[in-house]
Amino acid sequence: MTIKDVRDALRARYICGEELEGREVHSACGSDMMSDVLAFVKDRAVLLTGLCNPQVIRTAEMMDIVCIVFVRGKMPDDIMIEMAKEREIVLLSSGHRMFSACGLLYEKGLRGGAPYR
Repeated sequence: MTIKDVRDALRARYICGEELEGREVHSACGSDMMSDVLAFVKDRAVLLTGLCNPQVIRTAEMMDIVCIVFVRGKMPDDIMIEMAKEREIVLLSSGHRMFSACGLLYEKGLRGGAPYR
């Protein structure tokens, strides 16, 4: 799946990084708790979150997250957008709630990785 496929599935809009829409994504994670993201996300992932603070961008950079989808129509501020541009992280905004957005991506074949044991 590509970032464009994610955008299309969620009817999301680009905030930044549209030129990177052909990048492949391998998994997804939906969370507002960055500690959970640090514990579970794998490489080349999409993060779905309603949290809008710079820690989201910093976490994405550490975990090789290539795309962040802000759910519930949330919008990052200019500082976050600039941080994402510098790190080549695509930002999207979707009107879907997190549960629905995750379900739509799962339906399209994107998985979250191995179950936690």
